[in-house]
Amino acid sequence: MTSPTSTLALSSSGYDGRMDGCRLPASQVRPAPHWRTCMRTALLAFAMAVSGQWSLAQAPQGQPQQLPTITLKAGMHNIRAQVAATFEQRQTGLMFRRELPAHEGMLFVFEEPSQQCFWMRNTLIPLTIAFLADDGTIVNLADMQPLSEQSHCSKAAVRYALEMNLGWFAKRSIKPGYRLVGPPFSRSAS
Repeated sequence: MTSPTSTLALSSSGYDGRMDGCRLPASQVRPAPHWRTCMRTALLAFAMAVSGQWSLAQAPQGQPQQLPTITLKAGMHNIRAQVAATFEQRQTGLMFRRELPAHEGMLFVFEEPSQQCFWMRNTLIPLTIAFLADDGTIVNLADMQPLSEQSHCSKAAVRYALEMNLGWFAKRSIKPGYRLVGPPFSRSAS
């Protein structure tokens, strides 16, 4: 897993204290997201709450969190992805897990597209992360080793990141440019 919060946003005088996973220079920080972006995130959260999948309970410190799940598709492969949609959920991510079932992962949902960076502090299993555009297209992939504080960043502004077991994408010949399908992805970027 990663802790997107481990990478602090940069300002011209150094770190600005934000811990939202962004590594954009202050000159590139965007204004509030477009209303459609806010609406899409709110609708996803509302749908999960109505379906009974949303849990506001946080995992005890040092314990893996259990979050609501959605099903994503990568061709013929189904992915059961826990959704980390809040700051606290993204901060913990897949930390403290000793295993991850073969077709399970974690989808990180951010409020607006920006460069997202992850590290592996307190993450015990090796992972591959896919940085995803609004329509589910893979922008880039990165392999991440357990307990590493090396940053792995998206090559473009993205709103989504999906962590799976190390090599999951490679074993299925899934590469940048491949499009995943599922509830959070729109047909076109807003």
